[in-house]
Formats: sequence, C-alpha cells, structure tokens
Amino acid sequence: MNKHELLVPAGDMDCLYQAVFHGADAVYLACQNFGARKFAKNFTNEEIISAIRFCHLYGVRIYVTMNTLVKNTEVDSFLNQVRFLHKNGVDAIIMQDFGMICLVREMFPNLEIHASTQANICSREICLLYKQLGVKRVVFARELSIDEIDAMNVDIEKEAFIHGALCISYSGECLMSSMLGGRSGNRGKCAGVCRMPFSLEKNGKTLVKNQYLLSTKELNTSSKIKRLLSSTIYSFKIEGRMKSPAYVGFITKLYRRLIDGEEFSLEEEINQLKTIFNRDFTVGRLFFCRDDELMNSKSPNHIGLEIGRVIDVTPKKIKIQLDRELHQNDAIRFLSSNKGFIVNYLYDQDGKLVSSARDICYVDNKVGLETKDSVSKTYDYCLEKSLEKVDKKINVSFEVIARKGKLLRIGISDGEYSFALEGDVVCTAKNSPITKESIEKHLSKLGNTPFDCCSVSCDMDDFIFIPVHSLNEMRRSLVEQLISARENRVSSFLEKEVFFEKNFSSCLLGEIHCSIQNEEQLKTCLSLGVERIYVPRQLYFQYVNDSRVYLMMERCSWNPSSLLEDRVLVSDYLADSYKIGNYPLNVTNIYTAYYLQKYGYQEICLSVELSKEEVFDFYQKYQNQFGELSFEVLGYGRVENMIIKGNVLNLDLNDSYQLVDSRKRKFPVYYDGRITHILNYQCQNLDDFVGNIRLDFYEESSLEIEKIVKKYQFMKRNY
Repeated sequence: MNKHELLVPAGDMDCLYQAVFHGADAVYLACQNFGARKFAKNFTNEEIISAIRFCHLYGVRIYVTMNTLVKNTEVDSFLNQVRFLHKNGVDAIIMQDFGMICLVREMFPNLEIHASTQANICSREICLLYKQLGVKRVVFARELSIDEIDAMNVDIEKEAFIHGALCISYSGECLMSSMLGGRSGNRGKCAGVCRMPFSLEKNGKTLVKNQYLLSTKELNTSSKIKRLLSSTIYSFKIEGRMKSPAYVGFITKLYRRLIDGEEFSLEEEINQLKTIFNRDFTVGRLFFCRDDELMNSKSPNHIGLEIGRVIDVTPKKIKIQLDRELHQNDAIRFLSSNKGFIVNYLYDQDGKLVSSARDICYVDNKVGLETKDSVSKTYDYCLEKSLEKVDKKINVSFEVIARKGKLLRIGISDGEYSFALEGDVVCTAKNSPITKESIEKHLSKLGNTPFDCCSVSCDMDDFIFIPVHSLNEMRRSLVEQLISARENRVSSFLEKEVFFEKNFSSCLLGEIHCSIQNEEQLKTCLSLGVERIYVPRQLYFQYVNDSRVYLMMERCSWNPSSLLEDRVLVSDYLADSYKIGNYPLNVTNIYTAYYLQKYGYQEICLSVELSKEEVFDFYQKYQNQFGELSFEVLGYGRVENMIIKGNVLNLDLNDSYQLVDSRKRKFPVYYDGRITHILNYQCQNLDDFVGNIRLDFYEESSLEIEKIVKKYQFMKRNY
C-alpha cells in the first residue's frame, strides 16, 4: 500500500478520465441520488459500471459518495443502491447517515465504508466509535489542524481535504440552506447561502455593509507538501465534483508531482491554476490559518490571475499594458467593474491581429468598459487545450519460449496479473528465420490498448519459423485477458440478514424541555415546572443538585470526554456515556434512532429538517418495528443554522449581533470564545407535537418564556 493516497473528485466521465490519466490513486464520485453534490452531473448506474471497470483497469480505486441523510421512505432505495455498487465491485462507499452506516455494516460485512466529512468527525472519541462500527476510514472535519489529526492514535485510516472549496460551517452541521429555502445541504441540495452578501449589525447600527462575510477562500496546501507527507494522514483529498475536467486534470497532476517529489516552479504552477479557478488561497485550519486568512469577503467567484492593467479605453477599443502573456481565445475580466469576455480578436500596437501579446495590446470593447481597471485572465486557452491531450499506459512485459519441436509459449505480465498461451509447434525455418528483434517488434505493437511494452524476454532456438499472424493473434488474446482481469476486480459480495432487538420498556413522553442562555431564564423555567432544562456549563455547576438541570455540552470539541457530565445534552456522536442527543445529530430515519439507543442514548431530538408529518410517521414506524422510543421535537426556538470555528466576523465575546441578508432577514449571531453561532432569522413554532417538546430560548424575557411555556403546557394537557 502507498504511504499516501491522492484522492480526486469526478463529477462526470470526462473528469474521471482526467483524474485517472493525471495520476490519481483513487477517485470519488456519486450516483444520481444520495450524493452530497446533487447538482453535479453525477453518474447513472450504467456509467458507474463503466467507471468502476475503467478505474480498475488502471489500478485506481473508486469510492462512491452516498453521504446524505436518508429519510424513512428512502431506506429501501438506499440499500438497493448500496447492493448494486457492492455487487459491481466498488472499492468503498462514503457515508454520513449514522443509521445507514450501522445497518450497511451489518448487512454487507465485506463492503468497505468511509465516514464522510459530513459526519463531522473532530475528536478521537468519534474515531473510536466508527472504528467499533467497522468503518475503515474517517474523513476529518476541515476545522482540525494537522497536529490534532496526528495526535489521534486510533487504528483507522485517516483522510483529510488538502485542496478545494471550504464550507464555512462545520460540515454536516449547516442548516442555513435548508431553513431559508428548503434546500438541505445535508441532502445534497446546498444553495450556497454562504457565498451571498450580508451586512453586519450591532444594536441597530450597521458595522459592515453588503460584503461576502461568510465566503471562504479556496483551500490550497501545495506549499505544505513536506508536512503532509510526514503526517499520519493516509488519503489526501481534493474537493471539486462541481469543477471542470481541466481543473480536475491540472490539480491532480500538480499534487501527483508534489507527492512524487518532482522539482518544478510551484509559483508558476499556482499562477496557471489561478486561470482555472481562484478565489484567493488559504492553507486553512489544517495549517493554523488566522480567521482573516480564511475569508474572502470581496468576491465569492473565480477571480483569475491578474495579468495587467487598462491604460486607455475608448468605446471601440481597450488598451492594456500586460505583465503576463495573453492569447487569442483567452478570457479576461476587469476586476473593479466585474465585466469580462472571451478575447476573440487580439491586436498589437499597430492594430494588426495577433495570436498572442506580451507587452501592450488592444482588445475590442465588447462590454462597454468606461474606466481604467486591473485585468485578470480567467481562462487560459492554451493551458486548457494542453490538458485535453492525456493518456496513460500500463507497463507490461512479455516472455517468449520458442524451442524447435515444442509448442510456442507466450506470456504477459503487468506485475500483478500474469497470463500465458500456447501456440503451434515451433518449426525449423526453410528460408528466412524469425529474429528476436522481429518478435519484440510485433509483441510491442500495443496501439490503442492501455498497455506499453517495457520488455520482451526470448528463450528461443536459432533458425526457427513463427508465423507473424500467430504472434499478433496471441498478443491480442493475452491483452484481452489482461484487460478483463484488471477491469473485473470484484470484492467478495456478502449480504446478511439483520435482526433487531425490540425495546419493551416504557418511555415517558409529553414532557416539556427547554434550553436557556442565562440564569434569569433558568429560574423562570424552574418556577414553571419544566421537566428538563439544558443550560451552559457555568449554570450547570451552580444547579448541579437539581435533577432537572442538564449540561448543554459544547459542540465539536476535540476532547469531549473531558467535558461530559452525568446529565448532558450532546451534539456529537459519542459512545461512552448515557446521554441526550441533540438535533445536530441529524436523526432522519428510525435506524439512526435505533442504533443511537443501542449505543446508550437515553433520548434523541429528531432532525429539524423533518416535517411535522414526517415526525408523526417516524414515531409510528419506530413503534411498529422497534418498540418504544423516548424522543424530542423542537417546538419553539431559533434553529442554529451554522456553527463556525473561530471569530471570522470579528465579534466581541458573547455580544449580540445580527447578519442581514439581501431580503432584510436578520440572523442573530454571537461568538462564545471558540465558535461563532448563527441562528435562524425566525423562530420555529409548532402548533402540534408528538413525543417530548423542546423549547429553545435565546434572548426571550421571563414574561415571554412564561407565555410560551404555558402555551405548550396547555397543549400537553390535551396531548
């Protein structure tokens, strides 16, 4: 096994070819459903089969992303897709949904499972849980540093993103797109709200107006390759299933050369990369970047490579002083005006058409540019064309035994597979004997096959005759056998029946539970007879003797076991405590609830992405299949849309701010000293519920809390 794996995205077959031909060790892609990039082209089942065979032909592993949350109505379809992939030889499936991971591990024990970055893996304890489940690999949260990853001494394969787009929120924990427009990022339909403009307000005063406050730069760790190669990270992952084939080819080739230790000008390669896709670059949290080094509040889009400046402009022509070469058919953008076009015609200083320019040039003013501006190249025609011409060959060797009076024997080997054929009896030549050079020539004619002949060994008598057509036919037959063997590497398919234990213990439902932010709110809830109250850490220790008070544990902790208490609400997957599961666990199907209960969860808050009808259906299905379940539903409160590592908005500690979008919706936001929290612009407010009802209070007064609690207490009496 390689010390490190280069793992590359493929949004379609063209991207797949680029990844394989430019040196990927493994690729990841998605089917039409259950992938976290629903709007990529993705692959039909027929294309998946072709992709598997193609990758295996070239010795490249292929992983399929089925890393969305699964609802009850989709479980059978999900499992059928897993079954199809397993039977056709996929090397691993990347998954987020906890219930499906547990179920698939039991149903298909020979299938390799990787826990997606959507599973929000940010601690050793979570790694240990997935190790216990039989998961082969974990993809770490992009918020972790390389030192933190190295410190996790768990016997499990480690994978981390080293290049590509970054989510500003912890992956799998972002509900912004879902809450604003019903397009769930957890179900592959992210609307990219973080790339939209926002204003920042405090106490009604605008501090920052209409900037891209949640838009990150592009991750680029190419300058840190030595540290990466010395790390315990096995798989280096590139993001980009929505990117172009040229991007996939270029970035694969770049990191392949870095991993292999080639010497070249990294600066010049990065300049070329900027013409393909550039949002400014950051080394990310993986290499301890500051909050301001992570963000690009000026532009969420491709800004290209700056190549010069406009020195004169008329209604017909734009005069440009170039710092870098410009070619006909390149694309340019004027950075201040954000106008751009393809350079169909390029002129020199004398007004003559030229194919390229290096100093002063003219272009047609097709966009009505009126002012001098900086010029950026956003598409490099020559570079893109060069990336289209790709091929990859697999070295093979031939062995020939040709002895008079015995059957001709020819063998082929790629170092992994070997095949041999016997031909006709070797005869003495009457006139022109075949030579070793002639045998080598004919066996080396591998043409459009994926192979390249690196050697031919001949054990042969002198003065013998072998028909050339025999050599050609045996070569073709051997090549076909080798292709078939490489394409059809299939793991041993095994499917087992899964048996579930029923829970016959009674569950107390119909309680009112509250989460609060301060002591005044806590005292109000206690006086109103609320059955359970989730509180911040400082209040938990003040009221630890009251059995109704539970610790609301910090999210995404690197060392959660040190923070656990006897009565605790957790938002991360942990297996070492009797606890309550919060809605960020993303429980959308009954299997997730079943396995969480099996792993010691006393109660579970269902996903806020379930509709009221789906919650009622959830309860009925769970009762019918598994028995009783103690669970919560968020009835009132602002959903936590995002949690962001660090203080990317430069907020004062624990002060109240608001992000305001283009539709004037206001999102409360605060920084707790470790994480920035963005709440939804409006409160969830159910008028009916099943299970225990959860009320989340943020800045509500005692009078407001009393009114809300009494409303749900009235509903409870009629439950």
